[in-house]
Parts: sequence; C-alpha cells; structure tokens
Amino acid sequence: MKIIIYILLLFFTPLVLLGQEKEQNWHMPDLSTDFETCAEGTFIELEDSIPIRGTLYRIRVPENWNGTLLNDLDYYKSANSPRNLKLLKMGYALSGTKRRPGRMKAYDPAHEIHDLISVLDIFEVSFGKPAYTIQLGCSGGGTVTIAMAEIHPDRIDGAIALCGATSPWMANTHLDAMFVLKALLAPELPIVDIPLRGKETERITLAWKKVVEEAQQTPEGRARIALAITIGQWPAWGGKGNAPVQNPDPNNTEELQLSMYYSLLGLLPSRGTFGTNMIELAAPGQIKSNTGVDYAAFFDNGDELYKNAVKQLYKNAGVKLKDDLNTINTSPRIKADASAKQWWSKPGRTHIGEPKIPFLRMSTSGDGLVYPAMVKGYEDLVAEKGYSELLRTAYVKRWGHCTFTTGEWLAAIETMVKRLESGKWPSTAPKDMNKLAKKLDKNSKAEYFNYRTVKKYNRTWLPSINDFVGDEN
Repeated sequence: MKIIIYILLLFFTPLVLLGQEKEQNWHMPDLSTDFETCAEGTFIELEDSIPIRGTLYRIRVPENWNGTLLNDLDYYKSANSPRNLKLLKMGYALSGTKRRPGRMKAYDPAHEIHDLISVLDIFEVSFGKPAYTIQLGCSGGGTVTIAMAEIHPDRIDGAIALCGATSPWMANTHLDAMFVLKALLAPELPIVDIPLRGKETERITLAWKKVVEEAQQTPEGRARIALAITIGQWPAWGGKGNAPVQNPDPNNTEELQLSMYYSLLGLLPSRGTFGTNMIELAAPGQIKSNTGVDYAAFFDNGDELYKNAVKQLYKNAGVKLKDDLNTINTSPRIKADASAKQWWSKPGRTHIGEPKIPFLRMSTSGDGLVYPAMVKGYEDLVAEKGYSELLRTAYVKRWGHCTFTTGEWLAAIETMVKRLESGKWPSTAPKDMNKLAKKLDKNSKAEYFNYRTVKKYNRTWLPSINDFVGDEN
C-alpha cells in the first residue's frame, strides 16, 4: 500500500481508551507521527486501490481532525481543489474514490456504492469510527449519495447530494423533449440508441442542430421549441459551458423563448451530452419509454410561466396548440425493455423516496444535464412516503451542472453538521444559506434563491414487482 507517511496507529489501542473520558473523542487516530504538509495544514494520507475491484481511493485526516468524515465519489481527483483543502484546514477528514475506467460504457451506481462502503471500511480500520460520517457528491456523486441515504443509514449519518440524478427518471425526462421535436419537426431523426461518439454521432448532432436552427426562423418553429422545453421539463436557461444569454425574464415571452432556443441547441444529442447515452448503455436493453404517456397532461404539469409563453407563441404563429399535442400523442412510441427495467430496479441503481438519515439535496437552476424538475419529483415522493422531516432542498441561481462555489458547498456541509449535532434542521432559507456561505468563504459568490419549479414532475418511476422479475407484461 502506498502511504504518503507512516501511520503509527498502534498507539491507538483499547488500552489507551481505558483512561479516556468520553469527550476526548476516542475515535481520533494517533497524531504523534510526522504529517504531510500543504498550504492548508498537515495531514495523514492513504492512497491505494480497493482489492479485487482495483478502484483508486484516497483518504486524508488532518492533524486537527474534528471527528467528522466527508466521503465523496470524486475525492481522489479533487483532493487538492480549493474547496477540499479548505475543508481539510477546517478539521474535516476526507475520503473517496476515483471513477472507474470504462464507466461511460458500463455505468453502475450500485458498484460505485460498494466502492464507497469499502473506503469507509478502510477508514474505520485505519482511524477508528468517526463521530459523524457524511456522504456527499455532485452529479454521479449525487446519484450514489441519494441511494446511500436510502439503503445505507447504518454506514452514514447524513447525506448531501448536489445535482444528483435518478437515472431512469433522467433518461425519460430527456426523451420527452426530444420526442416532441421528433414528432413535430423531424420524424426521420433518431432520439434513442445514439452512439457515445464517432461519425454517426456527429452526423446526428449536425442534423438535429440544423432542424432546430431552421425552426427558430419561423413563428411556428419557435412555438414548438418552447413546447418541447415545457413538456420535457428542461430548464429554459441551462446547459453546459458558458451561458449564451442572460437569465431571461420568464414573463417576457420573446426573451424566454430565445433562451429556450439557445439552451436546446446545447442539449441536443451529441458527444458532449453523454448523460442519457451512458444510461442507455448501462443496462441490457433500452430503459427509455413513453408508452401510455399523455403529453397533453405532461404539458399541464409544466412551469406555469413557460406554459403562458407557449400559449402566446402558438397564438402569434396562428397554429393550434391542441392540434400539435394531438400529433405528439399519436406518434409512434418507444417501449422500454423488460431486461433494462429489471436491471435498474435493483437497490442503488434507482431511488424510491425513502431517505432514512438527514438529507440535503441541492441543484443549480441552470442544470441542463440533471434537470432541476427531478428534485420536485423526489420531494413529492418523499412526502407521500412520510419521510419529509429528513429531507431539505436548496437551489442556487446559476447556469451549468455542478457549478457551486466553495462558499455554497461549505454552507451545505455546515448546515448538515448542525443538523446532526442538534437533531434539528437549522434554517435552509436562501437568505440564511447565503449569509452562512459568505461567512465561511467571503470570496465566494452565494446565490441560493427561491426556485419556481414545475407543477408536478412527469417522470417519477418506482419499480413494480413485474419490473423486479423482468416480466414483459
């Protein structure tokens, strides 16, 4: 095992515990040895791979460890980020993994959870049991965090998921907007089973881009672009890279539609929008499906201001919205394979709305990869199952996926620590979260805000008994 410095944990024995008071934190590792030094302080580091699976992991314990461990899917590569170095200086121990090679074509959040549990095992053997263990992560790290809050309350005390997806939900949310575009603008173009990369992917990307660009030049095309975003419950202002336009006034129809157009261009099937392609490749079979979907009802569930804009755009274009909804509803559907639903039904691969520990879920409003509307679906599911007291949600007004500032991360972590220590949630109101973020990192932007979400999320999916056993019926 590669150990940056030798760790003299043998001094940390049950014999020592006999003379310690409870408040002396018996779980602290021996700190009499030399430490690795960095600009943010001194720490012990373990870096190695998990036996058999070979996943790389990293653990750092600072000299001033406060007893709390933060475990993150992506810690291996982000250990020297400003955020994680600051957390180390604040006294947090940090641990986590590196994403597995070949993940794009063999994605499995359940395996990633196994790796994270292994890291917790290694930590406890090496340093003792933390006072609190908080699982956290962004994107795929958020996905496994949600699952761990549901299925591993024995191993973690709190969870913070940032821009975390429920994969089958995300796949179908992506499908809906593309299905509207296919039905109304380009029946000949594919929207499923698109390769991750290569000439065929490039051809499909260029074809879809041309269709959308041409649609934007006509009143009816602009109306249909807005309809796709609204039915799909995609953000009107969101995507990858830099925002091409300012965050629009949702009461200004032209401004809102233009933002929808630019957002859509960045979210069309391409090598850069690999998220749902990766989900499609994970299971044996196709998980996307819209059999039995009523797209008129899906439209009604959308953002109220988006719907107002769609109605105004259709009126301006002289096209009947009802006719287009009928065209969409009568278009050939896509059916999920029973093998795919069976695969995604397994614990750790999907979410069922039952967090069993304090759980803070966060999203950026301009996330075009993991759509913020999914948070509404999870909130409603949690409420239905009676777990609302354990869940809090928060939103940051910013373009992009996982574009949180250091201060916003720190505010989330500090909020969770207060919840664990007191047994009660502190305020998660935007003004209080922003105040806390600025206190913890004065140089960071702090843009928590009250987010206007959809009326009802369209794509909540819970596996049935037939899904578990792989029944086609």
